[in-house]
Amino acid sequence: MVRSASLFSQLLAQIPRHEFERLVKEHRAEYAAKGFSCWTQLVSMLFCQLAHADSLREICNGLACCVGKLVHLGVDRGPSKSNLSYANCHRPAQLYEDLFWVMLNRFCGQGDLGSRQHTFRFKNKLLSLDSTTIALCLTLFPWAEFRRAKGGVKAHVLLDHDDYMPSYVLLSKARLHDSKVLSRLRLTSGSIVAMDRAYTNYRQFGRWTQDGVFFVTRMKASAQYEIVQRRAIPKNRRILADDDIRLTGVHAKVHAQKKCPYVLRRIVVWDDENQREIILLTNHLDFGATTVAQIYKERWKIEVFFKALKQNLKVKSFVGTNENALQIQIWTALIALLLLKWLHHLSKAGWSLSNLTSMLRLNLFTYRDLCDWLDDPFRTPPLSPSPEQLEFTTS
Repeated sequence: MVRSASLFSQLLAQIPRHEFERLVKEHRAEYAAKGFSCWTQLVSMLFCQLAHADSLREICNGLACCVGKLVHLGVDRGPSKSNLSYANCHRPAQLYEDLFWVMLNRFCGQGDLGSRQHTFRFKNKLLSLDSTTIALCLTLFPWAEFRRAKGGVKAHVLLDHDDYMPSYVLLSKARLHDSKVLSRLRLTSGSIVAMDRAYTNYRQFGRWTQDGVFFVTRMKASAQYEIVQRRAIPKNRRILADDDIRLTGVHAKVHAQKKCPYVLRRIVVWDDENQREIILLTNHLDFGATTVAQIYKERWKIEVFFKALKQNLKVKSFVGTNENALQIQIWTALIALLLLKWLHHLSKAGWSLSNLTSMLRLNLFTYRDLCDWLDDPFRTPPLSPSPEQLEFTTS
């Protein structure tokens, strides 16, 4: 007899049940509920993510096949398709959003998500900002109208490079322009934000400079400026130009210098891989040009984050067409990714996140100690020793 619970059960044990129950009461998520709990809904949607279930039928049938093993998950019986569908449509997605932030703060506080891979000398908080668009069928998702014959939603993410997990997430319709998100961010003084030029907003750049928040982005080709000072160019560092500038262009009948009256910095970097120039714009006047270029290069980590989310979890096809159901599926995907990152940090097997995800999918209901399985997933599960026969001694 194996003494461990299933891997899925041990993974769910990382979710603080008392915090979850507190959030359920706070959002009144089980108001007038008759038997189908929010915990069962969460287990079902995490099963959808980790087992790559494509429909409500697959979720419900997959859990129904494991009826003897559901007790370890805190579930009495498998859900029905109608109950799960109704809960996804009507129970607040904010519940799972708040649960994600509670779990993230807990893992970060314990240092269970790893650390920054690129070691910079500075101690500033480094962040990356970007968005990814999830295409939707306009016939099935008419509320997500994006273009004439196409629907979509956007996930705007501010990635913290201390653990490569989000510090801010906004789910919106795909029509929302990226630059509109900047005013919603609350950044501490000294933070450095790396982002693409789609987020160019000179008024917000001026506010950040006033508040001591630094940014590194690509400069628009149409930007007009005047050179205040030319800096010395470091040798053998692929830096072609390093200038202090002031904005001089006019946009929407407002002079750019009124929006951002501060001196900015324009750095031209040569990209060997693509054989092109990259023109960077920043308000950090003290770092070396090479350091600024490396900061922008680190922005690629958010693309890796989006790739891991889309390739390993179910965020490109959905089991519900309601906006609330879609948001619940995305937030449970982020919760699942958080658990996978935690497993990846604990593992000593040296496998990639994608291999870990696929192996976990095949072993969700395997009865092994989770840490032992992470270190040696192909080893035969140990059996408990057979009882020894006691011998009576004769006196």
